[in-house]
Amino acid sequence: MKSDLPPTIYDIARAAKVGIGTVSRVFNNHPSVSNDTRSRVLKVASRYNYQPHPMARGLARRRTNAILVYLPYFTSFFFVEILQSVQSVLGDAGFDLILHGVKHPGNAAESMQKPTTRGRVDGILFFSMKMPEEVLKEYERLSIPLVFVDTHHPAVDSYFVENVRGSRIVTEHLIEKGHVDIGMLNAVRDSSPARERLKGFRDALKEHDLPVNPEWIIHAPPGPLDGFTKESGYHAMKQLLALPKRPTAVVVSSDIQAIGALEAVREGNPKQKIAITGFDDIDLARYFELTTMRQPMSEMGALAANRLLERMQHPGLPPIQRSFVPELIVRKTSAVKAVEHVS
Repeated sequence: MKSDLPPTIYDIARAAKVGIGTVSRVFNNHPSVSNDTRSRVLKVASRYNYQPHPMARGLARRRTNAILVYLPYFTSFFFVEILQSVQSVLGDAGFDLILHGVKHPGNAAESMQKPTTRGRVDGILFFSMKMPEEVLKEYERLSIPLVFVDTHHPAVDSYFVENVRGSRIVTEHLIEKGHVDIGMLNAVRDSSPARERLKGFRDALKEHDLPVNPEWIIHAPPGPLDGFTKESGYHAMKQLLALPKRPTAVVVSSDIQAIGALEAVREGNPKQKIAITGFDDIDLARYFELTTMRQPMSEMGALAANRLLERMQHPGLPPIQRSFVPELIVRKTSAVKAVEHVS
């Protein structure tokens, strides 16, 4: 736990080796918690000088006990994992989640101005998109507590991953393995994470005086989930493998795309060797032995949910900007050496 940040329910749960829900039940005097567990949690909380949210007082003032969650899509493995920690924190605090999918993130304003998503919730978690300024001002006028996740704004509590840095790290990993011909399979151009990961990829190549070959950067066409799909990765890799000259290594903008890319490679020449990396470290990544960048999905979701509870109780708190550097997880798919490339 960092000394310059106040402790959260997530920190207490980790130190006490229990779930976030258990910590919440301890401070709400729930009878289902054993005496031993209660004592352990309270000792950890005392050691960290942790002050729980005064949820009992807040419940009497709230109108709906509902939290609105804006997502650019529902079925991404990334969001499934991060929402589990959000649900754990907010569910134990007595809230229901209302999920609102934004089909076209570039036109988020139209979707977010619908009457069903305005003024009828106690707080909002906003994921992975750029919130239009006019919408932000409207929520400020309505005094609805707001927290950003996987995106950021200087005036709003924000918890986000450093995509540029993460993409640069994984690209440099391939460079250290001896690769000089490196391509990228990206999501759609309009996706904020895709743009940031492309920048990190380009920055790494330029910093090492390596060429950026436009033919080897393939963007997913407009479609479901902003191109973060197994199908888009499969078709992009097929397109890359059809080129007269192809790279010896490929950075892929998400794990699920990388899994599709691996399938495309395995369907081709069995002697064909190409290093592949992903981004996210979803549960499936380890089964495919995929080298990837691990995002702290559970931690980020829990911290954001707890901050929303704090914001609801103390609207005047200054906004927090909390960034996370993803961790390089090296597995088998990046073990291919550049000299093993077969044209």
